[in-house]
Amino acid sequence: MGRMKHHEAVGDHLVASVLRARPEEPVDRVLARLAAEKPASVELVLVCEADGRLAGVVTIAQLFAAGEARLADIMQRDFPRVTQDADQEHAASLALHHAVDALPVMDKDGRALGVMPSQALLQVLRREHVEDLHVLAGIQREESQARHAIDDPPMRRVRHRLPWLLAGLAGAGVATAAMAGFETTLGAHLAVAFFVPGIVYLADAIGTQSEAVAVRGLSLTRSGIGHLLGGELRTGMAIGATLGLLLPWWLARLGRDPALGSGPLATVIQDILSLLVYLGVVRAFGL
Repeated sequence: MGRMKHHEAVGDHLVASVLRARPEEPVDRVLARLAAEKPASVELVLVCEADGRLAGVVTIAQLFAAGEARLADIMQRDFPRVTQDADQEHAASLALHHAVDALPVMDKDGRALGVMPSQALLQVLRREHVEDLHVLAGIQREESQARHAIDDPPMRRVRHRLPWLLAGLAGAGVATAAMAGFETTLGAHLAVAFFVPGIVYLADAIGTQSEAVAVRGLSLTRSGIGHLLGGELRTGMAIGATLGLLLPWWLARLGRDPALGSGPLATVIQDILSLLVYLGVVRAFGL
């Protein structure tokens, strides 16, 4: 949200020291080579054609359990793989989706370059998860606004934060005016006003819930932001959950700090819309 995340490629985590073998090689010979060559990564054996193209993969567990066989008989031809310039988050999500511990890495022509080992995949998953949490909270990597919000003197902090609170106060005035427009309904049925705190609470709670679902979705799936947002928008037709995603992005696009502005504005917009919908339904039913 705001600035796009810096692209970090799989090639940054590439381990080139890995055992390569030909499809026709017998398992016992590959095991002997494994003991002699002692590659840095032993999670996968890359089975390559004569031109270096990746034909398949044999896991170390498969290798030890194979007995007398050739690699062509046991290799996994459809094992997930990535290119060296692929995004590291995509690679980690791909490994998680297919429940594999490491990924073979290829160049653009399909030639095997090495592997992205399990330790790198775990580090990427953790780092990307934390980064997604920070972005959705308005804390952006290498963003001076986030540091200033903490380090600035008190009066400067007031100048940054007070306008958003005043905007919220102005929104509260709009909410009051909206309720005044339903004065006749409220006067005739005072009990209608008793439900206003509950309606306001639900609007805030649903927005927070939507943010939490988005954070988990970005961290655990390979779905893009478009797919996530589409799902939340459809859900929002029923429960009004879209503001928790859209408002921080809009503020960041305007060059404002989402951490300061999204909370007050989201709260007052949610409150106004909730009150209008609630009171509009009450009036529509002639109560």
